[in-house]
Amino acid sequence: MKPSKTKIGKEGEQEARSYLEKRGYHIVCTNWHFHHYELDIIAEKEDELIVVEVKTRSEDFLVSPEDAVDEPKIRRIVQAADAYARLFNVELPIRFDIITLTKDAQGVCHVEEHIPDAFYAPLK
Repeated sequence: MKPSKTKIGKEGEQEARSYLEKRGYHIVCTNWHFHHYELDIIAEKEDELIVVEVKTRSEDFLVSPEDAVDEPKIRRIVQAADAYARLFNVELPIRFDIITLTKDAQGVCHVEEHIPDAFYAPLK
């Protein structure tokens, strides 16, 4: 039986969190939800708030994980980050990163790439 996308995603987020913590990031929140907004990981490092989109795929994926972060997804992430910053009165600059992972045949998630400043908030 194939694992669900949700299960693969949660495992990837746990591995991404561990990866970030080992590199000195302070994890503020994971799986933040507010109304229809959602952010995978919110972290702080060096006076920046870092919003991390985590993309996990099995080895036999068709679309690369970073290509799954398309323009509509970027807009939703930016709107969610704006909602988070307003709700918690965050005054730090916000950076958007992507962490891509693959899950191997043995079921182990591996960080493939961490892309700091993967995208910027689109101009209105």
